[in-house]
Amino acid sequence: MPGGDSIAFHARLQPAKTAIVDLVRGRKWSYAELEMLVARTVSALRRKGLRRGDRLAVLARNGPEIPALHFACARIGAMIVPLNWRLAPSELVSLLADAEPKFLLGDTLLEEKGLAGTDLDTFFAKDVAGSRPARTRPLSRDLPSLILYTSGTSGRPKGALLSERNLTETAINFSLLADVTSKSVFLCDAPMFHIIGLATNVRPVLMRGGTMLISDGFRADVTLERLADPALGITHYVCVPQMAAAIRSVEGFDAAKLRGLTALVTGGAPHAPASVLEWIEDGVPLTNGYGMTEVGTVFNMPLDPEINRSKAGSVGIATDRVQTRIVDSQGQDVKDGEAGELLVRGENVAAGYWRRAEETGEAFITGRWFRTGDIAVRDTDGFHWLIDRRKDMFISGGENVYPAEIEAALADVAGVSECAVVGVTDEKWGEVGHLFWVGAGTAAGREDELRRILRERLASYKVPRYFTKLDTLPRNGAGKILKTELRKRALEGAG
Repeated sequence: MPGGDSIAFHARLQPAKTAIVDLVRGRKWSYAELEMLVARTVSALRRKGLRRGDRLAVLARNGPEIPALHFACARIGAMIVPLNWRLAPSELVSLLADAEPKFLLGDTLLEEKGLAGTDLDTFFAKDVAGSRPARTRPLSRDLPSLILYTSGTSGRPKGALLSERNLTETAINFSLLADVTSKSVFLCDAPMFHIIGLATNVRPVLMRGGTMLISDGFRADVTLERLADPALGITHYVCVPQMAAAIRSVEGFDAAKLRGLTALVTGGAPHAPASVLEWIEDGVPLTNGYGMTEVGTVFNMPLDPEINRSKAGSVGIATDRVQTRIVDSQGQDVKDGEAGELLVRGENVAAGYWRRAEETGEAFITGRWFRTGDIAVRDTDGFHWLIDRRKDMFISGGENVYPAEIEAALADVAGVSECAVVGVTDEKWGEVGHLFWVGAGTAAGREDELRRILRERLASYKVPRYFTKLDTLPRNGAGKILKTELRKRALEGAG
């Protein structure tokens, strides 16, 4: 019996059509070949003991093996847990302890991070290649097949549980908003431990029967060359605004070579209206959108350049499959033009968080409305603008950074009595951290030490760019640290 997913469907509808191309190793798979790979992977995983409800952790850079493992896990009823290889070893150990995977697969990153696991290439060359293709029965589409970890405001990572229904809805929503068809060709160099990498870049194009080109990472000059290559015929590219800016800054950049794109979609961080307009005036179909790990694609701007120009800076509209509300602090809907918290409801919304009953309960209000924590405004035409984000959180190079996690990492450091982190604007990364601390020693004498400690304990993108020593941290009457005051000091350079 067929697997019951988009791979199995297109393996019968258009078996010879190219599904995936590995740009790094020069390999490619038709839909029939990809179906065979997934079916063999199911057998290999079952022989290793993976069963319904189990977790499979993966620590590896982009490659066709990761989508194959994900589809195979879905057919088994298991969950893939792609790990963020930018994290420090201690952070990865914590995630593994939380997920409790049946086993861990990985590439050279396993040795680099000091983790024990099974080599990914060996697994596919021996276990998968030597397996007979499994015949599977379709399972409930409400079973989670993916756990994506995202930090909470407390700094404690939590895994969003995404089902095949959730992922299919993201595929449908993105396809409708970004005009994805069977002729579409996606370039994926966003890391596959992110929703953009493993969902937005994978599910829409494979659902529609298009072709996905996979690279092992973003390099602005190489990406630009690929986007401009008529032989590759790339139609869609999804990235954060900082990546789009890096592409524009490549020496010899020629916007005319990108006008053949159907959509250059940015998201994951605020995109300045002036930058959006630059792309539009150059004739490149750049659209800005909004989504998050727990809800997939929610909004995107229309591809019509005139609409895009008139609404520059907006994250766009939702499809009719997604319901949204903007509410005040009492949970009452606000009027158009007024700011409030964005709520989302639909089959795209995750069921909750892995082993986090309390946080799951806090994330939803009556009627299964998901609280995004983002502050938005809707105009009378139904277009949305994001004007703020979760309190204290900032985004650096497309990565969510939560100050509480950084502050906790210094809690046991001798000579640091207290500290606080705020995000500040940065031309290259969008935002970076500014750490204010109180304690013994001189500012110059301790900065290198604190930076070294944080680099050992956290991913590099979480380490603050700026360090300022204060005699005391500003507080209100209740003793709460006034981060608004710290942001002002950072902005004024008054630390």
